[in-house]
Parts: sequence; C-alpha cells; structure tokens
Amino acid sequence: MPTDSNSNESESGDRLPQAPENSVQPVPMRLYLLQTVGPLLLLGVLAVYLALHFIRPAPPNTLTIAAGPSGSRFERAALQYQKILARNGIKLKIVATDGSIDNLRRLRDVREHVDIALVQTGTLGTDEVGDIVSLGSLFYEPLYIFYRGAKRIELLSAFQGQRIAIGPEGSGTRALALALLDANEAGTGGKATLLDLEGEAAKNALLRHQADAIFLAGDSATAATIGEVLHEPGVRLYDFPQADAYVRRFHYLSKLELPAGSFDLGDNIPATSIKLVAPTVELLAHDNLHPALSDLLIEAATEAHGRATLLQAAGQFPTPLLHDFPISVDAARFYKSGRSLMYRFMPFWLANLISRTLVAVVPILLLLVPALRYLPALYNWRYRRRINHRYGQLMALERESLREHTPAQRQSLFERLAVFEKGLIALRIPGSQADQLYLLRQHMQFVRDNLARSDQQGERTAR
Repeated sequence: MPTDSNSNESESGDRLPQAPENSVQPVPMRLYLLQTVGPLLLLGVLAVYLALHFIRPAPPNTLTIAAGPSGSRFERAALQYQKILARNGIKLKIVATDGSIDNLRRLRDVREHVDIALVQTGTLGTDEVGDIVSLGSLFYEPLYIFYRGAKRIELLSAFQGQRIAIGPEGSGTRALALALLDANEAGTGGKATLLDLEGEAAKNALLRHQADAIFLAGDSATAATIGEVLHEPGVRLYDFPQADAYVRRFHYLSKLELPAGSFDLGDNIPATSIKLVAPTVELLAHDNLHPALSDLLIEAATEAHGRATLLQAAGQFPTPLLHDFPISVDAARFYKSGRSLMYRFMPFWLANLISRTLVAVVPILLLLVPALRYLPALYNWRYRRRINHRYGQLMALERESLREHTPAQRQSLFERLAVFEKGLIALRIPGSQADQLYLLRQHMQFVRDNLARSDQQGERTAR
C-alpha cells in the first residue's frame, strides 16, 4: 500500500533525513569531548568541595591559656609551654587567674576566649562536662597535712573540733581538704575551726600554736616550707594508713609514697616512708582544639613535666589518666601512636600543609583515577552511538524505499539519501572510528542501488 511521502518517521520511531539543505552544520568534536569529560570534571569539583568541607582548616597561630596566680607553679608551667610552642611558630598568651576553679570558669565562658587551662582534679563540680576535654594529667600535687601532737594520729576524724588551716575560699587546697574532712565528719559538720590560711601564713600559725593542723598542697607546699615545718619539735606529717581506701573512694586521687630522708638525708627527715594522697593537674581544652595543636601541647607537656622528681618516675607524665573530664580523641591517638612521620621530620608548618593537602587530594584521586580509566571507552562509545543512530535512520529510509511510490516520491527518496550522505561527510569522527563511518557509507550506497533498481523496474512497468 502506498505510503505518505510527507511521512518523516518510520515505524521504529527513527527520524528520517529531510529534504536537501543548503548547508550542513557539523557538530564540533570539542563539544562531544566536553560532553564526555564534563561530568567527570563536575565529579572532581564535587569531590574537592566535599574534601574541603570536611577537612579541618589550618591551625591558628595563637592560643590562650588560663594559668594561675603570678609566680605559681601553674604560671611557670605555662611559661615553659610558651617557649616550646614558640619554636613551632605558635604564640601562647598567658592569662593570670586565681587558680583551678577560676581557670575552669574562664575556659567554659566563651566570652573569655580561653583555649586551654590548667586545672587540679577533684576541686570542682563536673556534672556538666560540656565541650571540655582533657589532654592528659601533667603532674601530682600531693597533699601534706602537718599537725601538732605527741602521739601519731591514725585517722582524719581525730581532727574534729580542732583549728585547721585549709586555705582561702576558691583554692584547690581548700576544696580537697573539705572533701577529705567531710568524709571523716571532721569538716564543716565536725565543729572544727577552719582557717583561711595557706603557705607561709599557715606555717607560721602552726609554729606559733595558732593552728592545730594545716593542709598544704601545690604552691603552698614548697620544699623550704615543708623542711622548716618538719624540723620543728612536736610537729608531725600525717601518714595516710587508709590511702588505698581514699584512692578508691575519690577517683581523682593517687597514692604516693614519700621515701625516708626525702627532705633531709643527714637528719633522716622524715624518719620513715610516708604514704600520701595526691590529685593531678590536667591540661583541659575545648573538644574542637585542632589536632595539630593538641599534639604540640602534649609534646610541650612532655618536655616540661617528663623528668623524674621525688614523687614521679622519668616519663611518667603527661599521661591519659581518666578523671573528671574525658580524654580527647586526638590526645588518646597521640598517647597510643605518637606524632605522624611527617611531623617528626618536617617543620610544623610544612607538615601541617602537606597533611591537609593529602586529606583533600587522596579522596579525589581515589574517585577520579578509576573514572579516568573508563574515559576513552566512554568517549568511543559516544561516537559509536552517533553512527548507530545514523544506521537507524538508514534502515528506516530503506524500509520506506521498499513500498510503492510515484516517480515524484522516489525522487524525494533520492534527495533525502543525498542529504543523508552529506550529513555523513560532514560528520566529524576521530580516526579510531573512521572504519565504522566508511562502512556505513557502503551500506548507504547499497540502499541507493536498491532504490535505483526499483526505479528502473517502475519505469519498465509503466511502459
């Protein structure tokens, strides 16, 4: 049955070549290359964006530490950190404070802009830890209790009703003394007279019989003060016979043993070893502290506090003891495996730059390298798809040529074949796909020859 000569689509839905055109606009190869590579470029840009989004920025070059009173051990430690960090280009600002409680308050208050703080364990409430983490314990602060008496006191409950110097309000020594005395019902509820004295003032009160016992810790317990008190007749250093029980009940305490003769070898003072209890001092920070700075701070603490002393072994501190605050993830990683290889052998700024670059580049390479492997196949597939599309058009035209046509309709088919051929000639194909193009042109000539034979047969029939 004759077909409509104006029909431009076959039963398969392929669009047929139209009437001859004055010019054929070839599709640039660059466009097809861009269409092939474009998605990979967008994928690479997305990978870079995600890497830069999740990677931590470069560490700041300035930190602020809440230290302690002027001349205190806390301040001396901060000054050591300041010198060590300066070697790596980090400036440490030191803020003078009233001690541990004030340090923690400043660290928690965002308006203070404090990054790290030195805090004695067990002297504060930690019901709400918030974003505060520990970088580790730095050193012991042993508690020394001196008292007057001809007989040795075995239990802290024996101090009920006595005059006891426990330090001023807000001090770590006072908080620890109250915790121990209250546990023995000898503190605020034991009718004891609590004196706000520490250091030299507490020592003088004991020597002048104005106090029956004094609690000394930290900066108030200097070697000179302890030595002078121990040489005073009638004054004893309290030995904790229940030290193990105290350590288990108060998780922030550690048991220490002061060897005989520690303060005076010639006079053998103390005459016997003394058991003490001691909290530790922790270096606290916000949990968003940069990992590189966390490593630097722990290294500074190792250099400042790692030497052997009377009550600690070499290399014992800093250490990740779990007390009031959780150990930070970065600190735990450092204590387990130390610094990375780059930070060991490169300057801090260079190692940090390389490590951040690797974090951004490695995911991109892992994503793009496999994609680049398939890029040539994808590129060739796109060109084969163009040729296959032309085959679909040629098959549709051939199916139409097999039907009955008027001379005018057959002439239209010849013209459409000519348009089809011009389109093939104008088609830009890389050399690797040229054989497919020339094979298609041979098949096109086969369709033209069949159409010509059909045309001759039609003329003979008409005559």
